[in-house]
Amino acid sequence: MKKTVLSAAFAALCLCAGAQEVEKQERLDSVVVSASRAGTHTPVTHTDVGKDALRAASPMQSLPMALNLLPSVVTYNEGGTGLGNSAMTIRGSKGSQINVTLNGITLNDAESQEVFWVNIPALTSLLSSVQVQRGLGTSANGAGAFGASVNMNTAFVTPDPAFRWEVSAGSYGTYLTTVSAMSGLLPSGLYFSLAYSAGKTDGYIRNAGVGSASLFGVVGWLKGRNSLRFTYLMGDQRSGITWDGISPEMYAIDRTYNGAGEYVDDSGKTCYYPNQTDNYAQHHLQLNYTRRLTDRLTWANTADYTRGDGYDEYYKTGRKFAEFGYPFSAWQGQKKSDMIYRKRMDNDLYVLQSELRYVGESLRVNGGVNLSRYIGGHWGEMLWARLLGPNYDYALMNRDETWYRNTGTKQEVSAFLRSEYQPLPWLTAYADLQYRHIGYSLVGRDDKASSVPLDYHEKWDFFNPRAGVTALFGAHKLYASAAIGHREPGKSDIKENIKGEMIPIRPESMLDIEAGYQFAGERFTASANVYLMEYRDMLLETGKLSTSGYAIKENVGRGWRRGVELAAAWVPASWVRADANLTLSTNKLRSFSAYLENWVDGGYKQETYENTTMLLSPSVVGMGRIALTPFSGWWKPLSLTLSGKYVGKQYWDNTQNEGRSIPAWFVTDLSLTHSFPLPTGSLGISVFVNNLLNKAYYANAWVYRAWDGGEYVEAGLYPQALRNLMVKFTYSF
Repeated sequence: MKKTVLSAAFAALCLCAGAQEVEKQERLDSVVVSASRAGTHTPVTHTDVGKDALRAASPMQSLPMALNLLPSVVTYNEGGTGLGNSAMTIRGSKGSQINVTLNGITLNDAESQEVFWVNIPALTSLLSSVQVQRGLGTSANGAGAFGASVNMNTAFVTPDPAFRWEVSAGSYGTYLTTVSAMSGLLPSGLYFSLAYSAGKTDGYIRNAGVGSASLFGVVGWLKGRNSLRFTYLMGDQRSGITWDGISPEMYAIDRTYNGAGEYVDDSGKTCYYPNQTDNYAQHHLQLNYTRRLTDRLTWANTADYTRGDGYDEYYKTGRKFAEFGYPFSAWQGQKKSDMIYRKRMDNDLYVLQSELRYVGESLRVNGGVNLSRYIGGHWGEMLWARLLGPNYDYALMNRDETWYRNTGTKQEVSAFLRSEYQPLPWLTAYADLQYRHIGYSLVGRDDKASSVPLDYHEKWDFFNPRAGVTALFGAHKLYASAAIGHREPGKSDIKENIKGEMIPIRPESMLDIEAGYQFAGERFTASANVYLMEYRDMLLETGKLSTSGYAIKENVGRGWRRGVELAAAWVPASWVRADANLTLSTNKLRSFSAYLENWVDGGYKQETYENTTMLLSPSVVGMGRIALTPFSGWWKPLSLTLSGKYVGKQYWDNTQNEGRSIPAWFVTDLSLTHSFPLPTGSLGISVFVNNLLNKAYYANAWVYRAWDGGEYVEAGLYPQALRNLMVKFTYSF
């Protein structure tokens, strides 16, 4: 299942009395965040996004969509707009391979390794900065990246009180409001921040509606060499189920169709179950204490507890009684019935981490340890079956757990040590070592009343070294690095393997080599970097199915993502800025075997492909953007931004079949923003036109193939919204 909120005016510190002291304390307050971030001298390919850029994004965009214009990023939304279940890939690496941290704490679900962005609404209003690292990046506390990382920060202190209120409305019945307030740093050293956000949308496709609410609060104390901060983050969402996608045949007829919850009633009328929904609430509690032991040495400690619970509710037609563990195989001569049921889950994550940071004249060292324990429960509840009627004792069946229940427990101990040494003023040597010990157990019974018990206990030990060098010559920067990373299997990888052929699965590994050049002039900046991401034992779906009918993953020997990333920005005058980036890559598997379920003779029909392109990995990704602020006088705050994003052709699966590919697309967006000064504060008005040229495209797809004497193909496409409009009003002081 899928995963709150803050907006605040942030006055420029250099304009405030006592600003230097507040800036110093802010850095102390953010030490735990900076631990996993790359700096100027770090030989890691990364992009920083500030608070102003995040708030300039359309309010209809979740965080992945707001990062869409960054190099090598490709995004999509299941419901077609920016709200709801969103996802992104970076250099083709999917969400489970992207390490996401908030204030230094990993947000990826310990079992699925995914971040469900729908459960963290309004993040673009909450965050003060984001750093996106491409490749293995720097070591962090806890789980490591396996393709990219997104490091998010909410920790900052303003010198003065601040207030902000945003109201947005637009296409598809979308409405959002956010209100936030900050006390500023009080003479006692205390500070407070509070924000609340609520939003709703009907979505582009049917049943893509989202209703969300979020709350963010901080109570902190900064005094001398001490920082103490308590942070609470809550997200609560209810969204329609959209992950099945739309068949290609229906896409050609009605691209807003969604078959989730569709059934035929007793009179023969086609109906849609109104509660075909995903419901989830999540609570994050973080307590951080940081002390500056000396002018060069800082100690930071964080305790985090995350609680999540929720359920998916479904109306399904023609489901077998046997799949739900009923004490009989047939009812009144019938083996199937329409049913309404819930798949429930809850989880608890406990994290303790401690870190030391030393900053000297020529040596910077930081290291830390991380302890975490995750407990996740999954179980099913039957609500109704048409043949059994409303009077059947479903509650008794649920209490007896005749359907399924399983529990996963994951514990981790990790440590990292990173240093940057400058033997010469222009030269920096970088070394980064991480060790992870992981223990995972899975017990119980899985969905579809599987007869195979889940009884899995495994431990892994990973050593992830990194090293590199950076050279700075005035406006020029050169860097190169090499890194090794590992990733353990996820829960779905394990449990479907248990119910399949029991082929042992191994952790994945990757060697990442990066080399880059950057130029930073007064009016022109440019960068170019080459990356070689070499994979071993990638876990990929091959077409084989478990006894429950779900896809099994197997290790595939060798694969690689190799490419070049180019970026540039030009400011020819104070009122105009142009940005562009381009990624050219090749994403290949040396050898891949696809299996088609053989409905004629049983077993599988095997196909083998050599040097085939990985699924959902475009070889060309680029963007261009121009921002104009051409007016003077009273109209001076007016700005106009036009952007375009190009994503090349992608394949639905790993067979590189042209008939199963997503056509390339180019989408443009337009925004217009103006700020009016008021006697107290300011009023801002923004207009966003998304998909300005009304491009009809789909951005993601899945496919299932079988053999019935010919090739049987079933697929799901994810259409994105046509031209749509959002208007935002902001009042702040």
